[in-house]
Amino acid sequence: MAGWPILSLTTFLPLVGAASILVIRGDAATVARNAKNIALWTSLATFLLSVLLWVEFDPNVAGYQFEERADWIPAFNISYHMGIDGISLFFVLLSTFVTPLCILASWERVQHRVREFMIAFLVFETAMTGIFCALDFLLFYLFYEAVLLPMFIVIGVWGGPDRVPAALRFFLYTMAGSVFMLIALLVFYFNFGTTDIPTLIAQGPTLSRTTQIWLWLALAASFMIKVPMWPVHTWLPDAYTEAPGGAAALLAGVLLKVGGYIFLRFSIPMLPGGSDLLAPVVYALAVIALIYVSGVTVMITLAFGDLKKWVAYATLAHMGFGYIGMFTLTTQGLQGAVMVMLSYGLISVGMFCCVGMLEERANTRDIAKFSGVVETMPVFAFAMMVFMLASLGVPGTSGFVGEFLVLVGAYQASSWLALFAGTILVLGCIYFLWMYRLVVFEKAERADSSGLKDINLREFAIVVPLVLVILWMGIYPDSFIHETTASVANLINHYQTALADAGSMTVALH
Repeated sequence: MAGWPILSLTTFLPLVGAASILVIRGDAATVARNAKNIALWTSLATFLLSVLLWVEFDPNVAGYQFEERADWIPAFNISYHMGIDGISLFFVLLSTFVTPLCILASWERVQHRVREFMIAFLVFETAMTGIFCALDFLLFYLFYEAVLLPMFIVIGVWGGPDRVPAALRFFLYTMAGSVFMLIALLVFYFNFGTTDIPTLIAQGPTLSRTTQIWLWLALAASFMIKVPMWPVHTWLPDAYTEAPGGAAALLAGVLLKVGGYIFLRFSIPMLPGGSDLLAPVVYALAVIALIYVSGVTVMITLAFGDLKKWVAYATLAHMGFGYIGMFTLTTQGLQGAVMVMLSYGLISVGMFCCVGMLEERANTRDIAKFSGVVETMPVFAFAMMVFMLASLGVPGTSGFVGEFLVLVGAYQASSWLALFAGTILVLGCIYFLWMYRLVVFEKAERADSSGLKDINLREFAIVVPLVLVILWMGIYPDSFIHETTASVANLINHYQTALADAGSMTVALH
């Protein structure tokens, strides 16, 4: 594929589909039908392009592949620079894989302004793919900000009864976080005269430890809000609850993983001194988040019975576990963190789509209303069981591989950290099994699932690919781990070398 700008094609093809939808003419029904078809086929074509990246990817190369570079703002030494390594490869695939599934999930639910809804989805896909492909900090920042607008519109226009305050909270929180990232971008530029990410990775460790700490905190503030992570997570439950099912699935499946990816791409390699010093802070926040989520999900089940809000809170725990593995800075921990983020990206999409299917049928999210659905929806119950078991980390599913590797990495860093992480996994088993029993098996007095039909062909096309990939990752994880090994080893080597060099300089100065 030499000379073929496949990354740019993969990134911007959804915008071509959005432009095509924009020029559709006809009555409302014709426009809606054509808009959905164009969005679906464009997203499928984008996914096929991304699969070519995997086919042509060389797992033995630690550096960036499929690089594209062009002058953008040469007067300021800023270029259009795209490329991926073994880590970003699978985040691109995750984005392009779940987008058509989320479009299918919104097929019947969205009935008004369908053209605008599908355009927003395709713009969001371009922004997300661009985040994982950009190798220039300014270009990355533009994609990072571009994510905000389409999802703000989707929540505010097509969301639930409290959509406006939820959308405003989402907008204000993420905009506030972006200010910190912009400050960090400017500091890097004025120190090194470039926004090229590989150059900043090479030169960033030469900054003083104090500067690294402040930059690390600025980036962390932005990423933790976008993820989000406790205690700046308060926008998430309302935004996810009010967003239409397909949009909530896309938010949880992809956007939640951006923060973790950016820690891997920016904070750890560019600011190893800050990462080394502040790793215990990340551990503490992750453990608190996991305990907090366990308690809140139980209270929501008891007090509110809102299934969608339950899933929204449960997704918070996933990233906390990934951060524990990430900042162990061990091979197993980092590999596990990547697998956790990919796995829970798929699981979150599956869980939100399942909630959306129930909500479409009963027009409610009350857990008690769905009790005993196994009697009328056995296929649905099986699919939900797979997503639930993967969330618990049952062997043979994608969740097991990532959680096992994270625990191994956590034990290498601290036996106490591994103990806390393992204990919290048990708490997760309790509330996941409890929720599944209430929804699928237990027949509540006010439940009436007799009129609920099992999943149809469209919904079957959503859950089957998710189930197959979750089982594939669990049964044959090496097909994913092998592609990331060289990039993870390169990241750890760069981190350790930078810390060693900084220590040598400190000794020499004294």
